[in-house]
Amino acid sequence: MNVIILSGGSGKRLWPLSNDIRSKQFIPLLKNERGEYESMAQRVCRQLVKADPEVRITIATSKSQVSTIHNQVGEDVSVCVEPSRRDTFPAIALAAAYLHDEKGVDGSECVVVCPVDPFVEDDYYETVHALEGFVKEDRANLTLLGVEPTYPSDKYGYIIPENGEHVSDVREFCEKPDTRRAKEYLEQDALWNSGVFAFRLQYLIGKLHEMVAYTDYRDLYAKFDTLPCTSFDYAVAERETSLQVVRYGGEWKDIGTWNMMAEVMADVAKGNVIQDDTCHNTQVVNELDMPILCMGCKDMVIAASCDGILVTDKERSGYMKPYVEKIRDKARYVEKSWGTYTVIDMQPGAMTVKATLTAGSRMKYHSHEQRDEVWNVISGRGRCVVDGMEQFVRPGDVISIAAGCRHTLIAETDMSVVEVQIGTEISQKDKKVFVL
Repeated sequence: MNVIILSGGSGKRLWPLSNDIRSKQFIPLLKNERGEYESMAQRVCRQLVKADPEVRITIATSKSQVSTIHNQVGEDVSVCVEPSRRDTFPAIALAAAYLHDEKGVDGSECVVVCPVDPFVEDDYYETVHALEGFVKEDRANLTLLGVEPTYPSDKYGYIIPENGEHVSDVREFCEKPDTRRAKEYLEQDALWNSGVFAFRLQYLIGKLHEMVAYTDYRDLYAKFDTLPCTSFDYAVAERETSLQVVRYGGEWKDIGTWNMMAEVMADVAKGNVIQDDTCHNTQVVNELDMPILCMGCKDMVIAASCDGILVTDKERSGYMKPYVEKIRDKARYVEKSWGTYTVIDMQPGAMTVKATLTAGSRMKYHSHEQRDEVWNVISGRGRCVVDGMEQFVRPGDVISIAAGCRHTLIAETDMSVVEVQIGTEISQKDKKVFVL
C-alpha cells in the first residue's frame, strides 16, 4: 500500500516550540512503546509500519521541512517537496504525479492520503490499512475514513452517509456546522471528516489531467503555483458522485492547539521544570538551559524555547494565532538532516550558533559569499574539509573559514560546535552547495 502523508503547516499553533521550519508535527512530546520521546510525524510513521510492514510512505511537505523529516524518520521515507505552501489539493496532486512518474507506481495500485497530526491508537491505522481492500472492490472511485463523533463539534467537517453501516455511500458533506446543525447530523449517523482518502492512483491521475494541462511530474512541479489553491475535499471529494465512507469508532484527536496537545503529552512537565503542590492541570515544556518554577498555576500551558515564552490559559490557547503572527523573529531552533542548530546570540553583523551533529552525519559541502565563519569544536571528533583540504578536529580546535571558501564538517562521533558568523548580511539564502 502507498501512503501519502500531508505534512504542511506554518508553525503557529504550538509556538514557541514550533516555527516556520519546525512545525507542530515535529515536536517530541509523545512517547513510543520504549518510553522514548517522539513527535507526531514519528508516531504516524511508526504506526503505519506496524499496521503494514510493507507500506511505502511518501511525505508531502515544503522544502524547509525536508531536513527535519530526514532527521526524524530517516532516509527510507520518500519526500515529495512542494515548491510553495498551498492547500491540500495541490499537495496531493503533486504527490500523486510523483508516485506515478518518478517512483513508477502502477496506476492500479491503492494510494491512501493521511494527515500527519491525528493522535490515535494503533487500530486506527489498521483501519487505514483495510481501506486498500475496499478500494480494490471498485465499488466507488473514492473511499473515505470517517470518525464516529463523541460530541456535536463545530470545529470539524462532517460526512453524512446514506446509512449507519460500517461501509456506506456518501450523501453529502458539511464544513464545520454550528452546534445545532451538528446535533442534527449526529442523528443521521454523520461522521467527522478525518481527512483520509483512498483511491486507485489512476483515478486521481485521470482527474488531474482533466483539471490541469501538464505532461508529467516535472512539468506539474514547474506549474505548481498555477494549481487551484483549494482543498482536496472541495476540488475532488465533494464533486465526486461515486464515493463511500468507512466508519472508525475508536479514539481520534486532532492536535491543533496547545489545549489538545496537553491532553496527549507523555509527561506533565518536560525539561528543567519545578511545580509546587498547588499547581493543577498545568503542562510545562522547557527547552531552555535555565529552570522554570511554577506556583499556583491552574489549567495552564507554559512553553519556553529559544524562539520565545508562552504562558496561557488552556482554553485561550486556541486563539493565539493572530498574536503569534505579529512576531517576525527568525526561527532560532532548526532541525537538519545532520542534527540541530540553535541560535545563541544575534546582533548587527554577527550571529552565534550552536550546531549539534549526530555520529556518522555530515553537513553539505557549501560556501557563503557574504560572511566569514569561525568553528569552535566543543565536544566530539570528526573531520573538517575547507576548499578540499581535510583535517581531523577534536575539542578545543578552532577552524576559520573565509567568505567564498567551500567547507563541510563530518562527524565521527556526536559533535557539538559553536559557530560564529560575521558579515554585513547573514542570510540562509547566502549558501551554495557543491559536490565533495
